[in-house]
Amino acid sequence: MRAGAMTGQARVRRLRRRLARADLRAVPESRRAVRELLGHWGEPGQAETAELLTSELVTNALVHTERPAVLTVAAGPRRLRVEVRDFVRRRPRSRVPVPDEGTGGRGLMLVESLADAWGVKGLGFGKAVWFELDSGLDSGLDSGRS
Repeated sequence: MRAGAMTGQARVRRLRRRLARADLRAVPESRRAVRELLGHWGEPGQAETAELLTSELVTNALVHTERPAVLTVAAGPRRLRVEVRDFVRRRPRSRVPVPDEGTGGRGLMLVESLADAWGVKGLGFGKAVWFELDSGLDSGLDSGRS
């Protein structure tokens, strides 16, 4: 994890992790890293939402591509951006989950419903799936709660 960087007047906390191919231990490890990075970021519940959505993107990248991935997080005073890059061009598709047929197919639905913005960015080799959350705070990284 890299230390926070100063950007203009606001402090931006950053995280970058390489995720090994098909290593699902990266899911809880990524959640824990995001939790540690954010501390008490944003309004109550925002950091927990970020953890949940991060785990969905990491899981999707590792399960559906069977390739390594890279997680990057940038948390500013008012906005958080999480991006998971993989090395497969195939774009993710939202699926409507079928009741009583397991828990699969809900990841992008959660991202769509909980993120303030999200998308897929094509890259030269692969893609990045990202989401953003607003902190809900007017100023300061965490209103003095850290």
